Amino acid sequence: MKALIFDSGTLINLSMTGLLNILPGLKKMFGGRLLITRAVKQEVIDRPIGVMRFELGALRIKKLLEDGVIEMPSSLGISDEKIQVVSKELMDMANHYLQVRGNWVHLVSEAEISCLALSDELAKLDIANLIAIDERTTRVLCENPRSLENIMQGKLHQKVSLVMDDMSIFSKYKFIRSSELVFVAYKKGLIDLKGDKVLEALLYATKFNGSSISFEEINILKKI
Repeated sequence: MKALIFDSGTLINLSMTGLLNILPGLKKMFGGRLLITRAVKQEVIDRPIGVMRFELGALRIKKLLEDGVIEMPSSLGISDEKIQVVSKELMDMANHYLQVRGNWVHLVSEAEISCLALSDELAKLDIANLIAIDERTTRVLCENPRSLENIMQGKLHQKVSLVMDDMSIFSKYKFIRSSELVFVAYKKGLIDLKGDKVLEALLYATKFNGSSISFEEINILKKI
């Protein structure tokens, strides 16, 4: 068995680009489970469904959940309570990594970190998994945590101090962005549009709706 865990930003990106409809086809092609945590559900369904501006997107994601395209961890016997416990442990570590003037730099949100916690629980069940996440900080925390010091200094325009030296616990997670999901969907014929500019347009749409993909990376994907 294998699973793809969705963070809020990836689902919102697909919703805003009108590409949520690729998920049933991707699930069938993937041959695994598409999962969201309770914290992600709160961000993409429960809260926005009461806001006029975001209600339609929330309803579309809700239907995917109702239809079983997307599932909750409970479908695999993983409780929300267990994910909350692991999430708190991971969040405490991540948010006590850097300091600015003696204050901790908040790096990750509950929804993002809950995806990592679910990945841990899936690994215990020998379920291979990827985390679909567009936000850059969480991915850098896991893939190259030492570079966060310079990244956050650039964002905050202040001296950032590295406090915790070993963040290797985060190195085990594997990620994919909405841009790459859309690229796969295009290559597998799951996109109705045809023409030379379609792939480029799809990748730019994901970039400008929150995917942390560079123009250089887009150019590389266009040539594959």
